[in-house]
Amino acid sequence: MKTIISILIILISSSSFGQQANALLGEVSAKVRSYDNIQIKFKYNLNNQKEGVNQETFGDLTLLDDKYVINMLDITRMFDGTSIYTIVPEDQEVTISLYNPEDEKDITPSQMLTFYEKGYDSKMGIIENIKGRKIQYVKLTPIDSNAEIKKIHLGIDKKTKHIYKLIQIDSKGTKYTLTVQSFKTNLPLSKTVFVFDQQKYTANGYYINKLD
Repeated sequence: MKTIISILIILISSSSFGQQANALLGEVSAKVRSYDNIQIKFKYNLNNQKEGVNQETFGDLTLLDDKYVINMLDITRMFDGTSIYTIVPEDQEVTISLYNPEDEKDITPSQMLTFYEKGYDSKMGIIENIKGRKIQYVKLTPIDSNAEIKKIHLGIDKKTKHIYKLIQIDSKGTKYTLTVQSFKTNLPLSKTVFVFDQQKYTANGYYINKLD
């Protein structure tokens, strides 16, 4: 789940950027920051041909500032601005931990649209036509040669300036692909979307595991 959230963070500028790539990424950041909230439905694929692994799943993410709810792999992960809740219906368990901004593992999808602003060299890649949409790819290479992720290809819809696809390739040759299937903004969200109702889960027999 943390790997998938990391990829989502990568989905949603430094002087090292190429001028064209820098300008395009700047437009993407400005566009995303203009929205009150965002809801994304996506397809996620993990592929390693050498190991014979090919897994595909679907999920959705609702985002408001730093708060988020992500549903995927029959697991719900929620952040209310203070604590992170991981809800696993199969085990009837909820794990609660305090958010630590100093812990790289405690990442928030609100960073997903600005991750590329530092730590990467970038240049323009190919343009792909997908059902009439022109997707401009930007190639990102981590400045840190020891980084686990070696290559990133970020596909951006040239018209909307929304991220359409993110492809990551790690040091073991595993390819992680996240494709946005719908991107909705400024929705009339309920005030309880990011509120964890502990009583609801305890009443249904869930074990509440508080780590902090």
